[in-house]
Amino acid sequence: MAHFSREDETKLQAMLRQLFQSVKEKITGAPSLECAEEILLHLEETDENFHNYEFVKYLRQRICNTLGAMIEEEMEKCISDQNQVEETGYDTVVQHVTKRTQESKEYKEMMHSLKSTMIVVVDSMINRFEEDEIRSQERQKKIQKEKSSSYCTDNCSDSDSSFNQSYKFCQGKLQLILEQLDPGQPKEVRYEALQTLCSAPPSDVLNCENWTTLCEKLTVSLSDPDPVFSDRILKFYAQTFTLSPLHMTKEIYTSLAKYLELYFLSRENHIPTLSAGVDITNPNVIRLLKKVRLLNEYQKEAPSFWIRHPEKYMEEIVESTLSLLSVKHNQSHHASQKILDPIYFFALVDTRAVWFKKWMHAYYSRTAVLRLLETKYKSLITTAVQQCIQYFELCETMKAEEALGHSKHCRNNQRTFYYLGQELQYIYFIHSVCLLGRLLIYTQGRKLFPIKLKNRKDSVSLTDLLVLFIQLIYYSPSCPKMTSVVHSENYSPGSMVTEVLQILCDQKECAIECLCNNTVIETLLQPIHNLMKGSEAAPNCSETALIHIADILARIALVEEGLILLLYGENVNSSEEESPTGVHIIARFSKKLLDEDISIFSGSEMLPVVKGAFISVCRQIYSTCEGLQVLMPYNLHESIAKAWKKTSLLSERIPTPVEGSDSVSSASQESQNIVAWEENLLDDLLNFAATPKGLLLLQRTGCINECVTFMFSQYAKKLQISRHKKFGYGVLFTQVASTAAGAIALQNSGFINALITELWSNLEYGRDDVRVTHPRSTPVDPIDRSCQKSFLALVNLLSYPVVYELVGNQDLPNKAEYSLREVPTCVIDIIDRLMVLNSEAKIRSLFNYEQSHIFGLRGFIIDGLSVERNHVLVRMNLIGGPLERILPPRILEKGENPYPWPMFSSYPLPNCYLSEVTRNDDTKEDNDLGKLLLCFKMSDKQTEWIENCRRQFCKTMKVKPDIISGGALVELLEKFVLHLTESPSECYFPSVEYTATDANVRNESLSSVQQLGIKMTVRYGKFLNLFKDGAENDLTLVLKHCERFLKQQQDSIKSSLLCLQGSYAGHDWFVSSLFMIMLGDKEKTIQFLQQFSRLLTSAFLWLPRLHISRYLPVDTVASGIHPVYFCSSHYIEMLLKAEVPLVFSAFHMSGFAPSQICLQWITQCFWNYLDWIEICHYIATCVFLGPDYQVYICIAIFKHLQQDILQHTQTQDLQVFLKEEALHGFRVSNYFEYMEILEQNYRPMLLRDMRNIRVQST
Repeated sequence: MAHFSREDETKLQAMLRQLFQSVKEKITGAPSLECAEEILLHLEETDENFHNYEFVKYLRQRICNTLGAMIEEEMEKCISDQNQVEETGYDTVVQHVTKRTQESKEYKEMMHSLKSTMIVVVDSMINRFEEDEIRSQERQKKIQKEKSSSYCTDNCSDSDSSFNQSYKFCQGKLQLILEQLDPGQPKEVRYEALQTLCSAPPSDVLNCENWTTLCEKLTVSLSDPDPVFSDRILKFYAQTFTLSPLHMTKEIYTSLAKYLELYFLSRENHIPTLSAGVDITNPNVIRLLKKVRLLNEYQKEAPSFWIRHPEKYMEEIVESTLSLLSVKHNQSHHASQKILDPIYFFALVDTRAVWFKKWMHAYYSRTAVLRLLETKYKSLITTAVQQCIQYFELCETMKAEEALGHSKHCRNNQRTFYYLGQELQYIYFIHSVCLLGRLLIYTQGRKLFPIKLKNRKDSVSLTDLLVLFIQLIYYSPSCPKMTSVVHSENYSPGSMVTEVLQILCDQKECAIECLCNNTVIETLLQPIHNLMKGSEAAPNCSETALIHIADILARIALVEEGLILLLYGENVNSSEEESPTGVHIIARFSKKLLDEDISIFSGSEMLPVVKGAFISVCRQIYSTCEGLQVLMPYNLHESIAKAWKKTSLLSERIPTPVEGSDSVSSASQESQNIVAWEENLLDDLLNFAATPKGLLLLQRTGCINECVTFMFSQYAKKLQISRHKKFGYGVLFTQVASTAAGAIALQNSGFINALITELWSNLEYGRDDVRVTHPRSTPVDPIDRSCQKSFLALVNLLSYPVVYELVGNQDLPNKAEYSLREVPTCVIDIIDRLMVLNSEAKIRSLFNYEQSHIFGLRGFIIDGLSVERNHVLVRMNLIGGPLERILPPRILEKGENPYPWPMFSSYPLPNCYLSEVTRNDDTKEDNDLGKLLLCFKMSDKQTEWIENCRRQFCKTMKVKPDIISGGALVELLEKFVLHLTESPSECYFPSVEYTATDANVRNESLSSVQQLGIKMTVRYGKFLNLFKDGAENDLTLVLKHCERFLKQQQDSIKSSLLCLQGSYAGHDWFVSSLFMIMLGDKEKTIQFLQQFSRLLTSAFLWLPRLHISRYLPVDTVASGIHPVYFCSSHYIEMLLKAEVPLVFSAFHMSGFAPSQICLQWITQCFWNYLDWIEICHYIATCVFLGPDYQVYICIAIFKHLQQDILQHTQTQDLQVFLKEEALHGFRVSNYFEYMEILEQNYRPMLLRDMRNIRVQST
């Protein structure tokens, strides 16, 4: 400040005046102070002269003198650091230097000095401004007294800090401009007047009283033949649109729209005719197009700000536009002499009708547009529909060569300046398609149909229009000329119509109303029909058209109503032979394409793309349970696998290109195409794994390892499965992880390794994207949110078949020392490092020294982790349903004693965790029970007897379910199964003679898993007072007899799968349950099982029954997949989607499959999920009413849990909830009526498929 002289102040004021003068127009037109500040802040981006301003040069020099040396020094440091480490990029260097500079002492001192200097300068300018303002007011009073036309002094150079008070146009000045704009004035005078008007702030001009007169004068002047003059008027209009508020721009817009409307209606103007075409080098056409483009540009910008203004402004703009576009000239006798309407010129400048798209986007403006279209301007829609029909008729009547001939002017990479009549018609057609497509998205827009056309008897309905659009895809030429020739392919009729139909498909309500009907589907399938018959689909039905059709069909299949229509048609009861539905036509066509059984496309380069497009439609269908059921007979999995193997061989045979050879590029392209096709086929095969039965089919192809490897490669790249999948790989991963073969495929692909490495990384180092806002004073969460996703992935993975396959028969590493760099890579490593902490080495490797030090202290620290650990330990040692065991809470309570539960650290389990259950004494004789038992003594016909028993069982279950337990249940089951096995029609499996005695099996060994299960069963049975002494030995003998009995019905199989080597891998929970039902009676249990094994129900209740069984097809046995998974679980998913759709969606959103949890429930006979009485009712219901009730009970459980499932989907722990939590409040008897309804709807289909498990795949 000491060196800041008066001369310096004067120089700075001059610099600021120069800057203000240069940006005066931008700032004075700003509607607010904030806008003016924004303009100045972004001046460097918008003003090309920014760096030439003296004030900017002054600032640059000041910065250079003060900070230059420091900046150079910092730059050198950064560069030297980069050379030592890895390159970080120029942007990083700039950011670092900028940060260091702004934090420096020199920078702060410079800013303080600069601010002080500018305060002095600005204060001086403000003082001078106030003096000038006073003098200006005195001068204005003097002028008014003299009644002289003058104008205010330009005070722009001394404008205040808001920059809003530049100069005012008074009435006299505007009147002078009006006089000078008169056509009778000399050209120079008019130019000067217009120049003065353009340089004035539009807001000042529009606020004058003579604005209306000026507007009329400008509108008249728009017709001036002098292009320079009319261009300057348009420049003024453009300035007004840019800088003025809506109520001002509205007047300019409506005046310009009215001018154009009168221009087109006037017979004096030389508007081109359709036959003459449009020469865009013609001066008259140039001027007209400039006016149309200016109007169109404002149309596209207006919606961004008109919602902030009164509705009447928007409505005036909308109405003036629709009025202009609805202008129609009287038609002459010859269509070729037709004068072009305004819509043609708007189509030229905005072919895709972007203006209409933006106007229809917001409800605010859409309401006004649709109301006006319905009441006053429906002709705009009518002419658009008429244009589409005329274009289609042209395509239909012309021969293929002629149809393509009208686009002969399509010159690649050349600019054309002349549009023929046919080309103008085509451009208007594209505009009409886009406009109508946008209209159909909205309900009120669709209500405008049907449309009545001239010279046409019938009205055009919504369906008629959609049919027309579809026909345009395969009737129209493929290379029409377009305004932007470089992108001409984007404007082909097929592409444009497909784009419209895609948007309609993506709006569910719209798709259902527009596309989900038989007429539309049949139109889409018509060319495929014709190709299947051996004829061409249409004169010009190209591969591109078929690709478009396939894309639309795939999107229709994505909508539930569309999928049902494709699967079953509108008449669900009609047979396939009478009228094959869409899915059958698509499947046959896809199979012919894969088998290359369609000669018309042989040798085509686009054949793989056509194949891929139609397989994509099939994939969308067979990735659903109901869709796979319909497509099963076509064996698409085999055709796709065959095509993949053939393509894979081709990719291996492609020679490596030699550098310098001419064939390098062609060979490289061929290689890329083959690899892309190979990956596409793998993707198609992978999607069979979306359903349990589909996974069985995938395993039968022998390609599961390659498919899972492909899935992992896509997962590693963070790519979606396909454009139609919304929730990534979760469900596919979970389905694959439900089977033993899937586990091996996941391990071989590296998927499991990646998941475990990611989990360990999150545990050890945390994640960078996790924000901690308010850390709690005490830790209460047993798991960090940053690790939850990784743990959930492991929960999805670790089903029992996977765990057994990956860790069975293996020992824990139990190393003496674990390095800090040693990262777990497999499941057994995680168990060793995180769960079984049975050595000091493991504890030290997992915890820091300070953390591990406290493990030697006595007592417990109560925190979230110890509370969770106690819960898990108690849960592991207790067996029973929700009312049979008491589990400690997983969270700390509020109050003085936050955790009153004792810690379980040694046996026995504290008594407070043992529930006081009602002991199972024999049920007293009951009338209803007596009626049920009486059924077994009646000698009616076999079928009537079975139905009577079932009817009475259902009645008892609904009224008095608790009496079906204890000894009564034993008697019921024994007698019913005995009677069933006496009826050959009820026996599914043949009788097997079994003569082994206890002595024969006593010396046989059981697996350690079976032995552990025996101890748990005995403990549970004694807790329920069901067993007496010796139960453990008896159960052991029962299980040994079962293994011997089932081995007689098994075939030896060579397999690398651990689960197929030897006996059933796991404990036989059904036999244990039955032993408990029989109250520990060994003989009754064995006798019952021998009889029960002949019934179909045994295949689904008793899982070891079909372990490597000779009754199953060889490929099914080799897959290691049980019918409970590929049949019961498959139908559970299918019925869940139909009956409880919210729950089905919740599973998909959570990336979890219902089939996996159902397999777990069924495998362990609902132990720990249901109370004992409900387990008895589950078994009895399936035995009495059939194996399909297993499916219905699971659906009833999901229905019961719906609210809990939705809640845990939101908290992102659905998997943990379903696998850990008991089924609170669920009783089989409460859902009997619901299950009977399910039986009526689904039994024929389910039982047919369940009986087909023995059928060998073709």
